[in-house]
Amino acid sequence: MRESRQLLESLGYPSTDMKDLPTSKKRFPDGAQYRVEIPSVEGPAALTETVKEMDHYGINIHRISQGSGIMLQTDEEIKEMCQLTADRGMELSLFVGPRGTWDISAQPLTSGGQSIALRHEGADQLVYAMEDLKRGAKLGLRGALVADEGLLLLTKEMKKARQLPEDFVVKGSVQMGSANPVSIKLMQDLGADTYNVPTALTLWKLAAIRQAIDIPIDLYVEVPDNLGGFLRYYEIPEIIRVLAPVYIKFGLRNHPDVYPSGKQWEQTNIALVKERVRRAAIGLQMIERYYPEAKTSYLGAKGLGIPKMPTTMASK
Repeated sequence: MRESRQLLESLGYPSTDMKDLPTSKKRFPDGAQYRVEIPSVEGPAALTETVKEMDHYGINIHRISQGSGIMLQTDEEIKEMCQLTADRGMELSLFVGPRGTWDISAQPLTSGGQSIALRHEGADQLVYAMEDLKRGAKLGLRGALVADEGLLLLTKEMKKARQLPEDFVVKGSVQMGSANPVSIKLMQDLGADTYNVPTALTLWKLAAIRQAIDIPIDLYVEVPDNLGGFLRYYEIPEIIRVLAPVYIKFGLRNHPDVYPSGKQWEQTNIALVKERVRRAAIGLQMIERYYPEAKTSYLGAKGLGIPKMPTTMASK
């Protein structure tokens, strides 16, 4: 294996998983080691309850993400979500709407087609996804989830062409599946500003990935059942130490699949986000207990994809 390891090292990559778990010296732009993300906040009603629960527990959530997509929200709903998060200095990341599982192709819905499930099939779907991003940005959005390498590259080109704002945060979805230092470095080079790694990677493997990339890592510490169902709460302090800058992401086990969501799931979504915030409060207590010196970001910190409402942009 010597030649293979030497080639990796010559290219600037780690040649083995980092079993010594070195402390990461990398940080968010404000000097913080970690931020907190609540995923699957499906719509303004669920977001309103999320904010109320944050206040109830006295905690900060830095990023709100959503899975149903830009496409399945009205302009008014997107603007309301943007305003709610902008008022708090929180990042908002909405998924690009049209993708493989919502196309007429059957393969993404089969057990063998999961690897292409959220990718875009054909040129038209790429154009639809680009339009989704531009629409969101026009309404104030400054962050989106992407699950296709081609679209990821296009976001980089859209920024160059001024079709997307330079400060638009492109988040690589956990569904992309890249799982090693070389493939995730490729995602960074293609345009990912932050990357959600696969849920089952050990700290050894994650530590090697951190050596290869500079962008924030997003990691579920409670994982939805359809992505593995793991609960990694006691690992949180080491995850922060080894993987900084890292988004600690609180999903939820044992809940129905609500995608694509809408009014038919609204009360369920509200109940789910309340429990996700409660889980985040539990995780943050773990940090206070075992790694109290860990540095977190303040709301409104540099590098967050905080929405910029059209009136604000016009005033500038």
